[in-house]
Amino acid sequence: MIRKRVEKFETIVNLDGPDGNAFNLIGLAIRIMRDSRMTEEEIGPIVKEMKSGDYKNLVMTFDSYFKGSVILETTNEELLS
Repeated sequence: MIRKRVEKFETIVNLDGPDGNAFNLIGLAIRIMRDSRMTEEEIGPIVKEMKSGDYKNLVMTFDSYFKGSVILETTNEELLS
């Protein structure tokens, strides 16, 4: 049987570990956007929004844009609420 290939991206990031630092999250966001062929003009405002506040703002902004392809895990109750 031959079937059409379905692209499914799922990455899990442990926010409590080294992969959960702000620089890594911003870098991951940029890689995802570039891989999806977004232009620098489209990427810039999203990165700016991610950087516009504290760490919680960065995580919530990241999640709002990439929740379909990245799962964020944490034990930090503040981020879970």
